[in-house]
Amino acid sequence: MTILEKIEQPGCGCDAPERLKALLSIDHAFRRISQHTCPVEGTETISLARAQGRILANPVRAQAMTPPFDNAAMDGYAVDSTALVGEGPWMFRVAGRVPAGQTATRGISGDAAARIFTGAPVPVGVDAVVMQEDVRHCGDSIRIDRRPVSGMNIRRAGDDMRTGDIILAAGQRLGPREVAACAAAGSAKVRVRRPVRVALLVTGDEVHQTGSARAAAGIWDVNTPMLTAMLSRPDVDLLHIRTGADDRPGLQRQLEELSTEVDLVVTTGGISVGEEDHVKPALNALGAEFLFSGVAMKPGKPVSFGRIGCAQWLGLPGNPLAAFVTWQLFGTAVLRTLSGTTGGSAARRNVVLGHGIRRKPGRCELRPAWIAGFDGAGREVVQFEEATHSARVARLPAADGLMLLPAEADQLSEGALVEFQPFCDM
Repeated sequence: MTILEKIEQPGCGCDAPERLKALLSIDHAFRRISQHTCPVEGTETISLARAQGRILANPVRAQAMTPPFDNAAMDGYAVDSTALVGEGPWMFRVAGRVPAGQTATRGISGDAAARIFTGAPVPVGVDAVVMQEDVRHCGDSIRIDRRPVSGMNIRRAGDDMRTGDIILAAGQRLGPREVAACAAAGSAKVRVRRPVRVALLVTGDEVHQTGSARAAAGIWDVNTPMLTAMLSRPDVDLLHIRTGADDRPGLQRQLEELSTEVDLVVTTGGISVGEEDHVKPALNALGAEFLFSGVAMKPGKPVSFGRIGCAQWLGLPGNPLAAFVTWQLFGTAVLRTLSGTTGGSAARRNVVLGHGIRRKPGRCELRPAWIAGFDGAGREVVQFEEATHSARVARLPAADGLMLLPAEADQLSEGALVEFQPFCDM
């Protein structure tokens, strides 16, 4: 079922057909971002210890075989399985000891065995390691009751990596698992793309610093700390955090200045069509290119994207939940493209509604939801608020992601399948 395309059916207000026709679907907005955004130029070489969260500019290749030699997979006794004649049990004299980090001084053959420890090189002449729990000690000898199989409990040289193998491709984000693979490949340093330079400009005369005194018609600023937190990541260099000027000329000067210093300008508020919405007029005066202006979604319909000079611009709505949702969808998509990341965001998956929904159709709705358990068929069940309010964030910490409600649906029954987009923190 395709749920992201806007529909054209009777509605009213902001969902009237003539207004919906001017809006892109979510999928079309993603395509515009992909088509008109290129990775930033510039790379640097950094130590693996500083690589967490960065984006590979070059592939990582194995510098040598891993493991570099045949070694024991566990503590036990190294034996030659071909020396076992007839039915067991079999007796072996212990003729050597090989700790990890050392090599055997001589080979092992015949009825001899070597005490060996996990990770130690396997001595010449043996082809199996019998775990220590499966032997019985008889003085200086051991007894084995079950016949070992050739290759048992031995890690072969190159089983994990061969010299020259591509372990990680360019464009991959380096997390703990990728860092582990780089270390195993012998890469102490990696070539990564430079961080994306970003400026955040929050508009709205009514917003006041969180915790400060508020005017009678004032509200606390949610967007600045929220977006600052989402932009505080290793592949982003957040150069500027500004409060928008309260007049159009001042806002125009700010946008012009910021666009010369960063790769991406993010604004919140001021992108609707009201008399006090100054962002788009200021951008028009600067000759900005609008690649889309409005998406058929709820919340976040005014979200816009374009270019100011050489910088990309993403205009988020002013209401905090709408700003959060549109950043989760489009902000992360813009950053992935600018940073050259080849992997997508967390994949959508189907979930089951924990209770029924009645709603106004017309736009695809992205409603915060949390995983509440599983149904009898093992499918994830989500719970959620009765309605989406673009200015409310009190229940946001409880949510695990966004469920996508089809634009055409005015009601969905308990147990219905919908798509679910987990939140993306990177």
